[in-house]
Amino acid sequence: MKVEQISIKNYKMFKDASVKSLPPMSVFVGANGAGKSTFFDVFGFLSDALKENVSIAINRRGGFKEVITRGCNENDLIEIEIKFRNLQEELESSPLITYQLKVGQEENKIIVHTEVLKYRRGMRGKPWHFLNFHRGKGTAITNEDQYGQQDAEENREEQTLSSPDILAIKGLGQFERFKAISSFRKLLEGWFVSNLQIEAARTIGDVGFAPHLSSKGENLAQVTKYIFENHKTIFDKICKKMSERVPGIGNVEAIQNDAGQIILKFRDGSFKDPFISRYVSDGTIKMFAYLVLLYDPNPHPLLCIEEPENYLYPQLLTELVDELRIYSRRGGQVFITTHSPDFLNALDIEEVFCIIKKNGISSICRAKDIPSVVSLWEEGEKLGALWRRGYFREGGLF
Repeated sequence: MKVEQISIKNYKMFKDASVKSLPPMSVFVGANGAGKSTFFDVFGFLSDALKENVSIAINRRGGFKEVITRGCNENDLIEIEIKFRNLQEELESSPLITYQLKVGQEENKIIVHTEVLKYRRGMRGKPWHFLNFHRGKGTAITNEDQYGQQDAEENREEQTLSSPDILAIKGLGQFERFKAISSFRKLLEGWFVSNLQIEAARTIGDVGFAPHLSSKGENLAQVTKYIFENHKTIFDKICKKMSERVPGIGNVEAIQNDAGQIILKFRDGSFKDPFISRYVSDGTIKMFAYLVLLYDPNPHPLLCIEEPENYLYPQLLTELVDELRIYSRRGGQVFITTHSPDFLNALDIEEVFCIIKKNGISSICRAKDIPSVVSLWEEGEKLGALWRRGYFREGGLF
């Protein structure tokens, strides 16, 4: 599954913002407070709403008044629209699926005003609303497999949710007969934000089952041990990549000590004895953690990474960009935020988006839509140099 377009209305500083033509790897730049983390939080909000309900998702963010854009009145709605495709090898071009969510507040209660999942194959023909709910009541199509067939008609099933603040995709997405609904639910369930912290990644952890790296990386040793014991081929690939990306590192081990704790040891080819993670450089730890994340045996369909440049030597940033591209080409979409000119220098202009805030409201634009940036980039200027010199500020859509 690949997200191609996102539209946001009345969500914090995004009064009316949209971004189109999202590639498999998309990098977002912007000043502090411009809205980069808030853009990621749109998926966090949807994920929380799916796991719990919309009321809990709103309250975790301070309540409706804190989430809805300043200046809106009590009748305005928070609106999120995501367009995506199911990437299926057997289809030359899968249809563009649209998910629309509108959330409001009535009598101090949060409600899902509208929730729609629809798609249309090609430019012609009537779109099928596979999911169409309002205030907890609606319908879902049960004959999705017949969509696109001649004379096929919609078979709808009426449903009533237990509460108007519950997402319909939460319940219906559990059933495989609702394929489009189920696939979008899986995207939100697999959404993940990585904000690796060096000290957390150095943690000597207790023995435990950890198949996936946590957001801050404090279970790095346990995940390394899990991959070594259950996916040896992938572990060998991670070690090989590590030796290529960080010269001198020959091998990595996850060892259980007498106290039952898991310790990471890095073997440097120049020394007989390996170093434990506590005494390895910050950049080495972080690069290894990213390789463990990116070569996860069950990768996240949508991976968001905040400021990966911290603690990494500039040359390693180019290496990391290569690994992120490899991940995205294997089917996992990647969104990244950065402030690093060196990171931007390793990117193509199609991969860069700018978030700009003016008078408290943020907009999103593609770097390729800023004429001065495109002109200078085509003349050989690096994107990082243009970012440092302020050219991206011209992209505001106000």
